[in-house]
Amino acid sequence: MADHLEATVTLPSDPASVSAARRYVAEVLTDWGLPSDAEAADTVRLIVSELATNAVQHTFGQSPTFTVDVRLEREEELRIGVTDSHPRWPKRLPAAVQQDNGRGMVIIRWLAAECGGRLSVAPTGDGGKTVWIALPWVAPVQSG
Repeated sequence: MADHLEATVTLPSDPASVSAARRYVAEVLTDWGLPSDAEAADTVRLIVSELATNAVQHTFGQSPTFTVDVRLEREEELRIGVTDSHPRWPKRLPAAVQQDNGRGMVIIRWLAAECGGRLSVAPTGDGGKTVWIALPWVAPVQSG
């Protein structure tokens, strides 16, 4: 088994791409040995949905596409990154702020922490950013 597995997809910044990103990641993780009915798979699908939704909604049409990277390092750590070309980084809203939206990052941070993972944001060469989630890998990797 390789020390590193990676899969990437680039999608249009369109609401329909959120479900496409979620399906893509779910298929990749199933191929890598995570059962689709595992609790961790549900968590990852929700995280991907929130990250992709943010990439579509909060770039205000200034990022025509977003990219989802899925990486598995040494069968120990799963990293999921969503990259867009908009320069604005996610902002943490105070809990007291009453809004109908803007809670995606709160949800993502909470889900990552519940799984023993972490969230980070990194700049890209084109002035955009990648929001990364790192989670412990919880399944034996399938060879093949």
